[in-house]
Order: sequence, then structure tokens, then C-alpha cells
Amino acid sequence: MPKPEYLILVNEQNRAVGRAEKWAVHRQGLLHRAFSIFLVDDTGRLLVQRRSLAKYHSGGLWANSCCGHPRPGERTARAARRRLHEELGASVPLRFGFRARYCTALPNGLIENEIVYVYFGRMPARLALNPDEVAAVAQLSLVELKADIGRRPQRYAYWLRYYLKNHFAAIRREVGVERRSWRR
Repeated sequence: MPKPEYLILVNEQNRAVGRAEKWAVHRQGLLHRAFSIFLVDDTGRLLVQRRSLAKYHSGGLWANSCCGHPRPGERTARAARRRLHEELGASVPLRFGFRARYCTALPNGLIENEIVYVYFGRMPARLALNPDEVAAVAQLSLVELKADIGRRPQRYAYWLRYYLKNHFAAIRREVGVERRSWRR
């Protein structure tokens, strides 16, 4: 049995109010802090990952480049860099893009209830996929990704669908900022 992992519980103002074990948080639908990362290549394509079938929820679904939860006492940006290395073997600078808030019941009875910090970074030249986390990766333009989600939403994790539906303009802006910053 894996070692218990604790998450940061927050209130609606995103202030930490406690901590709880990850399974309990998702079974009870407690509001907690999370992060998501979009890696962008030189042409503006986004790296998406197909989650390992072994994941405790949303296994086999396509999601953004990386996501996870900060641990109690861990800064969210540091947690994002840690998790990016754990999942994809990547170490790149990340820039905060926007914050999102969503709640949804998952098919396996768990509930995602999160305030999410969404970060952007440059796609590295090499990845080292952790097979316990990632089954595959692909690169799609934002327009291609949105169109495929429209055609086949069941292939994608809820949060990625949510981001593209509710934060498309912010993602498009951040992809452009990433590309412009590399040309300097």
C-alpha cells in the first residue's frame, strides 16, 4: 500500500484551512489546492499526456502536460516543478498563467473540487516518461485540441475540457506569451 499523501485544504478565498489524506479529500469532495501545467513547443503546440491506466482516477484519458497537488508546507510553484520532473522527467522554468476553480463528480465515485494554479513552460528537447503516471504524449495546436475535444470529449479528462471551455482565451494568450519570450 502506498504511503499516505496529504493535500492542502482551502476555503473559497484559497486560504489554507487544514490538510487531509488524498483519498479522503477526493471521496468527500473537499476543496483543495492543485496545479496544472501546459508545456508549449516552438510552434505553439501543447504537450498533452495520456494518463496511465494505473492512475486512481481518469486513467487512460488525455490531459494537459502535467498536474498534481502541492503538499502541506510546499509552495505551489515548487510542487509543479517537482511533479513535472516526476511525471515527464522535465525541468523547465514555469510561469503562472491563471487560476481556475471547478468541482465535478468522477465516474469512479470520487469528486474533484479544486482551486488550480495553471502554469506554462517551454517544451524541453527530451522527456523521460514515468510509466506509472504517463501512458503516452502527443502535441497538438490549441485549435486542434479544442476541435478534438468537441468531437470526442470522452477521451479527455474533465479538467482539460473545463480549461478549454472556460479559459480558452487565457490559454491562447499564454501560449503566445511563451512563444514570444523564446524569440528574445
